[in-house]
Amino acid sequence: MSEDDNNMEDYPTEIHDYLAAFEKSLGSVDEMLKTMMSVSRSELLQKVDPLEQAKLDLVSVYTLNSMFWVYLATQGINPKEHPVKQELERIRTYMNKVKEITDKKKAAKLDKGAASRFVKNALWEPNAEKEHTSKTPAKGKKRQ
Repeated sequence: MSEDDNNMEDYPTEIHDYLAAFEKSLGSVDEMLKTMMSVSRSELLQKVDPLEQAKLDLVSVYTLNSMFWVYLATQGINPKEHPVKQELERIRTYMNKVKEITDKKKAAKLDKGAASRFVKNALWEPNAEKEHTSKTPAKGKKRQ
């Protein structure tokens, strides 16, 4: 009997799929962290605008705190009763604020001049109609 077969007997087979998925996820996180760490922070911050810097910082700190949440869970500590929960909520609040700012930037802006011209031309003006009718007969008289 091999060592893997012996380990399979230590826990239910249903858990094996979850553990395999968890291991794969950890590998993905590790690769992402290596990619992020390959570029210096100052070099990265020079390439992006302040809003993107805020997004990058928030994602980084959220990821770090989420990993700490998982660590606490693996140590048998309930993370819901730990201060990390309040920290994650605080970070989410700031993420929502940044999202609102981003959405406002993407929102259509009102061109006041164009809007006033549109409204002015779309409204009926009684004086304009009188001028129009008075001009028509005058043109007719010239032709006679």
